[in-house]
Amino acid sequence: MTIMASLSAAIPLVSFSRGAKKLSSLAPVSSRTHGLNFYFLTNSPRNGNRFSVSSTMGTNGDSTGISENETAPRTYTWPDKKRPRVCILGGGFGGLYTALRLESLVWPDDKKPQVILVDQSERFVFKPMLYELLSGEVDVWEIAPRFSDLLANTGVQFFRDRVKTLQPSDHLGVNGPGSSVPGGTVLLESGFLIEYDWLVLALGAEPRLDFVPGAMEFAFPFYSLEDAIRVNEKLRKLDRRNFRDGSTIKVAVVGCGYSGVELAATISERLQDRGIVQAINVENSILPSAPAGNREAAIKVLESRKVELYLGYLVRCITKAGESEAFENLKEDERYLLELQPAERGLKSRTLEADIVLWTVGSKPLLPQVESGNIPSELPLNARGQAETDETLRVKGHPRIFALGDSSALRDSKGRLLPATAQSNLR
Repeated sequence: MTIMASLSAAIPLVSFSRGAKKLSSLAPVSSRTHGLNFYFLTNSPRNGNRFSVSSTMGTNGDSTGISENETAPRTYTWPDKKRPRVCILGGGFGGLYTALRLESLVWPDDKKPQVILVDQSERFVFKPMLYELLSGEVDVWEIAPRFSDLLANTGVQFFRDRVKTLQPSDHLGVNGPGSSVPGGTVLLESGFLIEYDWLVLALGAEPRLDFVPGAMEFAFPFYSLEDAIRVNEKLRKLDRRNFRDGSTIKVAVVGCGYSGVELAATISERLQDRGIVQAINVENSILPSAPAGNREAAIKVLESRKVELYLGYLVRCITKAGESEAFENLKEDERYLLELQPAERGLKSRTLEADIVLWTVGSKPLLPQVESGNIPSELPLNARGQAETDETLRVKGHPRIFALGDSSALRDSKGRLLPATAQSNLR
């Protein structure tokens, strides 16, 4: 069992987001399910034809695409002109579970929403289990099933595409929740234009490495399935080098939040006595936002796996080892130096050497560009680039738009920003 599983054992996996609850409260009659779990998702039967749109696929049976040579947008035609149209951008936990929750409710015939889910990947990624790829406990298909399989037994339409621009029209004052006027349009990079009544922003975030010199060039982010595959391949190369010459594998993990702690523990267990894992955190403790009991349990695990902790340090820069005079004679051209700067008094600057640098700190939301025409319609964003929402996760000033997870800036009654997690969103 991983550290993450141990710390969250008492918190069940939530099967739908608060945003889905608010959307579904508009007109549902009753719910025919009380929850969905990952086992159900990955084992749902397939039946019927599916419709999907992809900028990488041409027209072929049940999949439709658009030529790269086409420039004029093609408007998507919804099957039913009367039923509500819901467009969900992003197929992570927030987006997928919102779509499934809306699908699982029983509605009056003319109120059941038509749902489109848009994501740039063909696979849903169960991110809490990305670490098991590195330990060899799971295969890709087990933690990253295809959306076409997950949605095969539903009415949800899946578009594999990227969002280009968003043009909301619900900020005009005459387009509130009860209005029959469309909420706006979404333009996809493939050229499809989707008109919606309700929009859900659940695009997540991407790692931010541009604020530390050298991080963009030399560090490996650990956020997506592609990231995990790249890290695993790099570790395999280092394993082969160790088998060949017995050299110690040195791994640096930047950040000791949940992701960094889990990553450090998993890699340390994988390497055993063949390597050294160094975990760096700007705070003077690991898991600074976690309950004390969880923090103490995680520290014990890291100590048992001989992870070296460098607390109270920030990474000033990352360079190739050969670029430093002290290491100019090193033959290994893939070794790096991390210059650590004290974040607290009493600590001295340090330099760490690593064969691979894993980055788990810093992220930026992936909200789409907004086109407003002649009327201002920018989404209200906080300093982190998240959309400001009310307690129902509705974007302020936009009654037809909801924002979930990393896309949302949800605050408590005192104005404090809450974590972008399902547990916080369901309070």
